[in-house]
Amino acid sequence: MKSILCIMLSIISLKVVAQEDLDKMIKLEGPKNEKVTATFKSGNLINLKTTETIHRNEMDFRVDHRFGDIGGSAGGAKNFFGLDNSTDIRIGFDYGLTDNINIGIARAKGATEVRQLYEGNIKYRFAEQTIDNSVPVSIAFFGSTVVSAMEATEEKHSAASFERFSDRLSYVTQLIIARKFSSSFSLTVVPSYLHRNYTAYNDQNNMFAIGIGGRAKVSKRIAFVADYFLPFRQSSKKKYREEVTGQRYYNALGVGLEMDTGGHIFHLNFTNATAIQESQFISETNSSWGKGQFRWGFNIARRFNFNKKEKG
Repeated sequence: MKSILCIMLSIISLKVVAQEDLDKMIKLEGPKNEKVTATFKSGNLINLKTTETIHRNEMDFRVDHRFGDIGGSAGGAKNFFGLDNSTDIRIGFDYGLTDNINIGIARAKGATEVRQLYEGNIKYRFAEQTIDNSVPVSIAFFGSTVVSAMEATEEKHSAASFERFSDRLSYVTQLIIARKFSSSFSLTVVPSYLHRNYTAYNDQNNMFAIGIGGRAKVSKRIAFVADYFLPFRQSSKKKYREEVTGQRYYNALGVGLEMDTGGHIFHLNFTNATAIQESQFISETNSSWGKGQFRWGFNIARRFNFNKKEKG
């Protein structure tokens, strides 16, 4: 994984060095405090959220899909390199209350012991980068609540042995900080906090994590995207859970291509994260790039505008 990260950072560094300053590349005219636009093309990279929001009275319909392992014991030709399986599927709708406040709902299959996930979320962008750097970064808050609708299991040590409704709930809050360094390169850092009301025996309910991601433009319609999540686990609980389950924990890493088709933003990506929801992939990624346990996935988004046409 370290070698993969080195390659990613090398590519990003080369892109940054090759760029001129932001004012020249974006070629915007107007007041110096004018806001920088299109730091990213959509509200998501691969696993990370971005600072992008949709406009007031617009709706964003999004489908995320993760297939099975390409390699390793569960992959290979026998499973058509993962295409015969799906580890997780998420369908969601986001709506713009204002240009900077979005609310959303979603349904995901789930990729851990806990399945049948329903999510409600909100994103609020309260700072936007400006051309003159009087505001050097864009900042947004993202919060989500996820509830499981699956039938509780009788295994008492399982994360799905719910006794009360509150046991089914988990929460994620994120502060998304992003900067557009040029028209071809953007970077985001995402400090995150995860709370699960109920977990498997001797797992931790609260977890901090930090994500980093970037977008490097390759052509007018295509960009390289990558993101990485580092959770901060308690070493004693991590060791215990790995011994009990026989599975190691890994950090979620995703790389891919972003294609702008005009009406759609399409992501073709590869990641070792089996789950799509932040409440699961931050804390429970058990697949390794080094063992071939990464998968092909795609994200596709379509935006609808419900603003009435102005008369005349």
